[in-house]
Amino acid sequence: MSAYTSPSGTPTARKFFAVTAIAAWLGLAVSFVLNLLGTYPNTNEDPTLFGFNETGSDGAIGRLSDFLSYFTIWSNLVVAIVMTLLWRNSSRVSTRLFAVLRIDALIMITVTGLVYALVLAPVDSLQGWQLLSNSLLHYITPVLTIVVFIVFGPRKQLSYDQVLPALLLPMIWLALTLLRGAIVHAYPYGFINVAKWGYGTVFVNLVVIVIIGLLFGLVFVAIDRFASKRQRAI
Repeated sequence: MSAYTSPSGTPTARKFFAVTAIAAWLGLAVSFVLNLLGTYPNTNEDPTLFGFNETGSDGAIGRLSDFLSYFTIWSNLVVAIVMTLLWRNSSRVSTRLFAVLRIDALIMITVTGLVYALVLAPVDSLQGWQLLSNSLLHYITPVLTIVVFIVFGPRKQLSYDQVLPALLLPMIWLALTLLRGAIVHAYPYGFINVAKWGYGTVFVNLVVIVIIGLLFGLVFVAIDRFASKRQRAI
C-alpha cells in the first residue's frame, strides 16, 4: 500500500484549479461590464423583476445594484475566490473556514446551474456577449467546479458538521434580497418574487431549495470521504 497523496497537489490539479478560477472570473467580468454599460435592452416585461433601470450612465447604479443581487453572481464569486486560493497554493488552504467556503462554493454553484437550466433557461432571452457570460456563469463554471472537486479534491477537508455553517452565506443573500425587494419592489427571480406570489409561496419555494442545497452538501462530503478512502487504498 502506497502512502496517501492528495491529487490536489499535482501540477495537473493546479491547472484545472486555474481554469475553473479563470472561467468564473471571466464570466463575472464580462457580465459586470455588460451591466455597467447597459449594453443590451431589458427584455423583461414584469416590473416586479429586475431590469427596469434608466438607460446610459443614469441607470448604472441601479444596474450594478441588480447585478450584485443575483445569486448567480454570489455563487460564481465564491467559486472564483476558492479556486484562486487552490490555484495559488492548495497545500495551505486547510483551515475550517476554507473547508466551509469550499462546501459553500459547491452547493451554491450547483444550485445556480440546476435552477437556471430547469427554471430560468426556458424563458431566458440572450444575445451577443450575453451568451458568453451566461454560458460561463451558468454552465461552464458549475460543471468545472463539480468535476474538478470530484477528480482533484482537495481531499480529507470536508466534514458533515460543516454543511450547516456553509448555508449561512446563502441565508445572508436571501435576507438581503428580501430586504432590498421590500424597498425597491423588485426581485431577481420569479420563484422569490414576493410582490407576485406573496411570502407564503416564496417561503415554500425557498425551503425546498434550502433542503436541496443541504442534501447537495451532504453528498459532496460523502464524495470526499469515499474518494479519500479509495485514494488511500490505491
